[in-house]
Amino acid sequence: MAARPRSGEAPVNERRSTLVFRILFYRPEIPPNTGNAIRLTANTGCELHLVEPLGFTLEDKQLRRAGLDYHDLARVHVHADLDAAWAALLPARVYAFSASATRLHTDVAYEPGDVLMFGPESAGLPRDVQESAEVTDRVRLPMLPSSRSLNLSNTAAISVYEAWRQNGFATP
Repeated sequence: MAARPRSGEAPVNERRSTLVFRILFYRPEIPPNTGNAIRLTANTGCELHLVEPLGFTLEDKQLRRAGLDYHDLARVHVHADLDAAWAALLPARVYAFSASATRLHTDVAYEPGDVLMFGPESAGLPRDVQESAEVTDRVRLPMLPSSRSLNLSNTAAISVYEAWRQNGFATP
């Protein structure tokens, strides 16, 4: 699963108008979360982009189990670093999800091709990534003030379904 398109396909950034949304996991650490995201993308028509280093291999037993039999139906791209991910994904609007953001995810009018970016489970997106020029805005999901964060794959699923709902659940 590489960032290169399959034979006869346009590069990822040239296919954005045919996509629902693109999920970007920056340095994910926990295999079942990425497995769940693989299943999510297979069921919603989204693409999953992973920025290395990963805390697991794509052959990890827990990742494969969480993704069930959806791995062959998902479009997963692995990028050596964030610059390689930007090269594949831009131009696009990029929403960096952070528990510390002030704007709610429901306040965004999502468009097909938007990138929904999430950080590693243990620490979230680093501040420098959140503030990079490629990021359109920082957004968050609401939660109780006493809570620190939501699970990565749950946050991605909630966000994708909100974006997809806003677009009438259109399919690629």
